[in-house]
Amino acid sequence: MVYLELFLIFAQVGLFGFGGGYACIPLIQSKVVDQYHWLSMGEFGDLISISQMTPGPIVINTATFVGTRIGGPWGAVVATLGSVLPSIIIVSVIAYFYKKYKHTSFVNDTMVIIHPVVAGLIGSAAFSLLMLSVFGSSSILSLDFPDFIAMSLSAVGFIVLRKFKLSPITVMLLTGAAGLALYYVFSII
Repeated sequence: MVYLELFLIFAQVGLFGFGGGYACIPLIQSKVVDQYHWLSMGEFGDLISISQMTPGPIVINTATFVGTRIGGPWGAVVATLGSVLPSIIIVSVIAYFYKKYKHTSFVNDTMVIIHPVVAGLIGSAAFSLLMLSVFGSSSILSLDFPDFIAMSLSAVGFIVLRKFKLSPITVMLLTGAAGLALYYVFSII
């Protein structure tokens, strides 16, 4: 039964996750954290961080991790298959029709409508991750005292990325090392 649930959850994500991986984060959170309680919000935040740092699409990495956690290796296979199968089918069908009707006004109008929706979904995911990393909760109703270390490291990382044009991998490693050192020092005090 758990394999069917894993497949259906990640098939829904694959089916309704328009806009790529970051736009899917709220949908995954609603299923995995809120509805099934397979992960806590803190574990989900950690999972998203790890999924961003590992190679491959974030949804597939998330599906594989959750599947492994809930159903072992077969759970990973089922959840990963659930996340990619709808996309394979949809992209194949859309590619056929797009190639045939790409010059029509209906297709152009549809693309104009989809863009702001995707931007909103990505903004929602970014806001949830920001709230989780700074306040320890993704809900405005249950905010804790802000984590000034996380806020500072985020700001420094953003500035270094924009001003000095360092590699994102270098910035992640440097801010990660700084975070480990700072959290260690402040846990002793």
